[in-house]
Amino acid sequence: MESEKNKGEWVSDGATSNSHHVDVLVIGGGPAGAWAAISAAARGASVLLADKGFCGTSGATAPSGTGVWHVPRDKALREQAKASRLQLGGHLAEDAWMDRVLEQTWLNVERLTEWGYPFPTDAQGQLRRTSLQGPEYMRLMRKKVKEAGVRILDHSPALELLVDEQGAVCGAIGADRQRGESWAARAGAVVIATGGCAFLSRALGCNVLTGDGLLMAAEVGAEFSGMEFSSAYGLSPAFSSVTKSLFYNWASFYRADGSAIEGAGSARGRGVIARTLETEPVYACLDRADADIRRWMQTAQPNFFLPFQRAGIDPFTQRFPVTLRLEGTVRGTGGLNLVDDSCATTVPGLYAAGDAATRELICGGFTGGGSHNAAWALSSGFWAGAGAADHARSARSSARRAARRAGGVAIRGKGSAQLDSAALVRTVQNEVFPYAFNWTRSADTLQASLARLDAAWREARATAPAASVNERVRAREATAMLATARWMYRSALQRTETRGMHRRRDHALSDPAQRHRLISGGLDEVWTRTQAVASGSPLAPARLEGVAA
Repeated sequence: MESEKNKGEWVSDGATSNSHHVDVLVIGGGPAGAWAAISAAARGASVLLADKGFCGTSGATAPSGTGVWHVPRDKALREQAKASRLQLGGHLAEDAWMDRVLEQTWLNVERLTEWGYPFPTDAQGQLRRTSLQGPEYMRLMRKKVKEAGVRILDHSPALELLVDEQGAVCGAIGADRQRGESWAARAGAVVIATGGCAFLSRALGCNVLTGDGLLMAAEVGAEFSGMEFSSAYGLSPAFSSVTKSLFYNWASFYRADGSAIEGAGSARGRGVIARTLETEPVYACLDRADADIRRWMQTAQPNFFLPFQRAGIDPFTQRFPVTLRLEGTVRGTGGLNLVDDSCATTVPGLYAAGDAATRELICGGFTGGGSHNAAWALSSGFWAGAGAADHARSARSSARRAARRAGGVAIRGKGSAQLDSAALVRTVQNEVFPYAFNWTRSADTLQASLARLDAAWREARATAPAASVNERVRAREATAMLATARWMYRSALQRTETRGMHRRRDHALSDPAQRHRLISGGLDEVWTRTQAVASGSPLAPARLEGVAA
């Protein structure tokens, strides 16, 4: 098994206008990255946050409303909340992690209340804190990140990590997309909070989520868990990117001739929609919502209706075409494997949070939009930031240690041809978008896809470095999508059963002997191994100290 770890060129430690020296570098500016930055700063660390877009407006959360797994401090209610997801996720979640996330979410939502987030009130005057409006939430988080003294690099995606002579992560190199220049950051620790991979499917807020952080982490030897749980598709109008699915609980689904599609539905019956879409269009109408529900919908999620207004469609009385957009590991549960309660990865100095990290710990093999993912983002971000700050404190004495570039495809190479990023994106999408390949899987389709994806990887490895900074960004996105697809499908081939969102046509039942995690990794050669589901003692939440309300 060949690794790219520690094969890059050494980098100088000179100070320029585009070089930075900090204790903690956070890569990604969504909710997980923002909480990580605030938490690290509260521990006394100097922090730099680099976002691919504009921190506070980019990513899956910023344009959306999201539910939050926020459960009162009542033992019975929390036990009920855990049990409701345990079976759905194939019994791969862990009690201690669920308890810890529930408590940390409670604490951090209290903090949001103190910071002035405008939670609505119910008829009894009580705050309703089980959902967050993305624009208001992320606007507040950007404000608090800046108040914490964190420096933000907007429109500045990281492209590769730096490692020292011992293989510990000690920074990153990235691109300033607006100026077309590179930037470099030396850090005592790095938090990967780049989100999951939605394969440029045009799902709302997800086109910046191309698996970049997963690729960078793999290049330094990090491992993944649960990558087979990556077949999440969001239901949306065919003419829109809005994948909010709650309102489709009041929808009926039809064929083009107006006949109803028996068994089709959003929560249960999405598989019927997927199978029908393989051969013919599917139409929906929110015709099961009464007048009160309609009024509530338009108040609860007004941006759901904007595409209909632009198209001149009344979704309550007129049928409209729908599709399923792949959201991959964004609404899946796979991501970087965590080795302790600080959200450390298997590589020293590297931490992971949010959708970039595995969410199996709290929801096993099945999750969805918001709720558990939202709670995980604010909790894991908080822990990863604190863990990175503590690690950086111990690394300060060697802050000037030599650093080596770890990036591979599109950054270094001996070939003469440039990587065709657009063509590579199409190659990957042709393997992961089709419902017959990914919604329901089988050994023959997985093996055929992997043969094509592995060939594409070999071709990409033989190309020359990208000619410009901005082309390097596009090439790294395409390469990350390719790498993610290979980890997904290799893991899916290994799990010869149906569990959680992983559905096998050739193994339709759950196998009790496979109640374990699948760990994966590697680049040139992708590998997998099993890991038992832990049953340890309770883990403690953490409080946010040193940050003014």
